[in-house]
Amino acid sequence: MSKKILLFAGLLLLLTSCWKDKSPEDLIRLKEKFKSQVSTFESKKETANKKITKGLNSLGALKLTLEDAKNEDKEFARVYGDWEKVNRKVNNLNKEFEDLKTKASNLFMAMETQSNSLSDVTTKTTLLSAINKAKKNYNTTLNNTSKAIQKLRLLHTDAVEIVKALEVAAALNSFDSINGQMKSIEQRVDGIMQELNIAVTESKKLYEKKITELGK
Repeated sequence: MSKKILLFAGLLLLLTSCWKDKSPEDLIRLKEKFKSQVSTFESKKETANKKITKGLNSLGALKLTLEDAKNEDKEFARVYGDWEKVNRKVNNLNKEFEDLKTKASNLFMAMETQSNSLSDVTTKTTLLSAINKAKKNYNTTLNNTSKAIQKLRLLHTDAVEIVKALEVAAALNSFDSINGQMKSIEQRVDGIMQELNIAVTESKKLYEKKITELGK
């Protein structure tokens, strides 16, 4: 049997076989759980993005309202409420991210376990090397995702600070200093969301591509 055939057989075994005597869950089920978690994370990311967009819009509306001196108390309450919703959505996103890390770890562990069970040394070595490289690359993605979520937390903090600053500006009838802060927040959102999109893309590769392709 040629090396290519052995490698193909090893890949087939790795991706489709069940080892219920070695683990309470087989690789296929772990893969499906991870796939489902990626979908959930992506959904929470989109929800957070929508709430942030709404929060930014309400900040702009608040500034205009204050400049016109109309319904100030009502507008402040609404904007604080919008950004509290942002905070909750970011917390939800972080929870799903932690679950994503756990399920990814379980998936990699299952792949390593089944690879180690192979009798052909060449196939085993090839697969384990690919898995290690894929895991290293994905861990980098996870680290970047964690930083992106922290940036979202900071975004929320900065937005609340702007609302407080607007309260002071309303009393002094001077809003010029707020414009730069609001623009800074708006400019940061797209970059953060792009980083989170990368996390989704790289996660999907773990179940859409062969492990040997990920390990390149």
